[in-house]
Amino acid sequence: MKKNVLIIGAGGVAQVVAHKCAQHNDLLGDINIASRSIEKCHQIIASVNEKGAMKVPGVLEAHALDALDVEATKALIEKTGSQIVINVGSAFVNMPVLTACIEAGVAYLDTAIHEEQDKICETPPWYGNYEWKRRAVCEEKGITAILGVGFDPGVVNAYAALADREYFDKIDSIDIIDINAGSHGRYFATNFDPEINFREFTGEVWSWQNSQWTSNQMFEIKKNWDLPVVGNSQTFMTGHDEVHSISQNLDVPNVRFWMGFGEHYINVFTVLKNLGLLSEQPVITAEGLEVVPLKVVKAVLPDPASLAPTYTGKTCIGDLIKGQKDGQEREVFIYNVADHAEAYEEVGSQGISYTAGVPPVAAAILIARGDWDVGKMVNVEELPPQPFLGLLNQIGLPTRIRDEQGDRALHFD
Repeated sequence: MKKNVLIIGAGGVAQVVAHKCAQHNDLLGDINIASRSIEKCHQIIASVNEKGAMKVPGVLEAHALDALDVEATKALIEKTGSQIVINVGSAFVNMPVLTACIEAGVAYLDTAIHEEQDKICETPPWYGNYEWKRRAVCEEKGITAILGVGFDPGVVNAYAALADREYFDKIDSIDIIDINAGSHGRYFATNFDPEINFREFTGEVWSWQNSQWTSNQMFEIKKNWDLPVVGNSQTFMTGHDEVHSISQNLDVPNVRFWMGFGEHYINVFTVLKNLGLLSEQPVITAEGLEVVPLKVVKAVLPDPASLAPTYTGKTCIGDLIKGQKDGQEREVFIYNVADHAEAYEEVGSQGISYTAGVPPVAAAILIARGDWDVGKMVNVEELPPQPFLGLLNQIGLPTRIRDEQGDRALHFD
């Protein structure tokens, strides 16, 4: 059944979502894009039209919206006749947009956990602080709400579910590894919203170890991995959304998240942090102006979407899973490799945006088809992974596995 889509947000990820929705608008119907900056929405529409991405003739429209305004978002949902809302705006708008979807009676998708602007690296349980408090009302009203359906969180959750269902009788540990081995050629830039990027790394680092929350400091725990395509890669343990949901939903005693950082990023980050420039708290300048240092840093850094034209190299993101199968110890690495240049050629965005933007469109297609229209709030690992991963194989993010049989592509019926 065709279901109209409203995309909230107009950054690099939203551009990927718009292109992919357009490529499947025979199923996803009318496509509407909303942001505080309607000009950015128009730029995305121009990109979609330039690539000739629309599969069939249809609606592709831009709208100005303050997504913090629940009533305005609800009104736009009703005006556009949208049945699925893909929220790829700032993490600060998750709860207002979710509320609007519940009140309007439409499906909700996002790619990251909700954050409050005045709180950084909150104490777990993260989903328990916000989204999961709306589980009961979603089920009562039959609202499908799929949380964290980007790549990480999202696809890596599906990898964990696949391993749990097919490759292991018991899982001891899941290490989620995210490596960007690409180069954007700028002195310093972040691959997604600088404000959200820095907020992830300025407080405590939480992991799930020995079935309990464990706290460390950022850049305290380092580990190198030998990975397909990208080779030997330096990572640091950090907190991430999926650590919480996977540890609870799959009952795994050890869940950790590792992100790759080069020495240059660490040096610049450390200087900015030590100078107080990554603070979310307002300060008063000598001229009497109130400014938020973190927002100033965001304003002077390159827009992540602007990195796409010259970005080269690849990403490797996956789950290293250890446990037992048929009484034997086992280890598998389920992963994807994406190419920045190929992403730009297809949708005009860099690879990080591509890996985050393709999965929510796959989820929207599965909702439209009925496979994932579950009528309640779920995280990705609670859903059958095969339809999702099979569809991703078809639309741009193929899954591979490395185990005792070697390294190979995974296929799904």
